[in-house]
Amino acid sequence: MTADAPRKPLQQAVALAYDSGLPAPKVVAKGRGLVAEQIIHVAQEAGVAIHESRELVSLLMDIDLDQQIPPMLYRTIAELLAWLYHIEAAQKSGSPLPPAPDTSIPLTEI
Repeated sequence: MTADAPRKPLQQAVALAYDSGLPAPKVVAKGRGLVAEQIIHVAQEAGVAIHESRELVSLLMDIDLDQQIPPMLYRTIAELLAWLYHIEAAQKSGSPLPPAPDTSIPLTEI
């Protein structure tokens, strides 16, 4: 790569898990570059839906592993979980897939 060639930004990925016995989802994996690629690959292999949101991933990268998401992200993550449930239902019934939710975080919540 030459010095004046644009650099590809490092990709980031965060994986969340939600156990119905917990008050909120928690961060179970996160990383940049090759680790991010591996997280995405494992999710794809497992058939897990992947949602891209740089803003949300950036906020989730600040959370320690095995820690629950902060209350300011509850609504956004709840909307993502609802979207995932709708995707699963649509796949089972053969219905069209629902559009992804808006995951931008209102400035009043940050």
